[in-house]
Amino acid sequence: MKSHDVINIAVAEASMIVRTGLISVLRHLPDYNVETLEISSMEGLQLCMESHKPEILIVNPMFDGWFNVEEIKRQYEAQDVKFISLICTVVDANMLKGYDESINLFDDIETLSAKLSAMIHVNEEEDSDSESLSQREKEILGYVVKGMTNKEIAEKLYISVHTVITHRRNITRKLQVHSAAGLTIYAIVNKLVDISEVKMKL
Repeated sequence: MKSHDVINIAVAEASMIVRTGLISVLRHLPDYNVETLEISSMEGLQLCMESHKPEILIVNPMFDGWFNVEEIKRQYEAQDVKFISLICTVVDANMLKGYDESINLFDDIETLSAKLSAMIHVNEEEDSDSESLSQREKEILGYVVKGMTNKEIAEKLYISVHTVITHRRNITRKLQVHSAAGLTIYAIVNKLVDISEVKMKL
């Protein structure tokens, strides 16, 4: 995404201080032109999803008692919307299922920008007609054939495990290669890794 492109982000949070604070930070991100929408109630969220779905929805998992991501995706056919959980308090890990990413009150601007970048990057790749691998996909494929787990790759690249899995699915679809050996050979032939770094068995 170029810096002049507009990205639509909605923030669903009952606390006005937290909500307006986050929106202020989003509007001042140096690399993005962000259009924001404040949502303070479930009625407001329903109106937002019905009238104009945002590209990214940042929502407190405790919004309206408990925010059911999967139900919202089904109800509003919002599979293309990226959901980011806004962690303000201690939250049970089960409540975070279905989210694409998480941010918390202690994230700095660099961290927030990196997480948004990953979400935008995934959107661009899903919308792309090109079957060639993106730079990020090549990077992830290189780590995969080096034997790194999804969790290790996510931590290294500062993205969510879900995002890593999405990239891996796109890699398999684009290359039409479904075996570890096939992916390893592709990575070596295209110089994404050195053969000495490969951990998978051919």
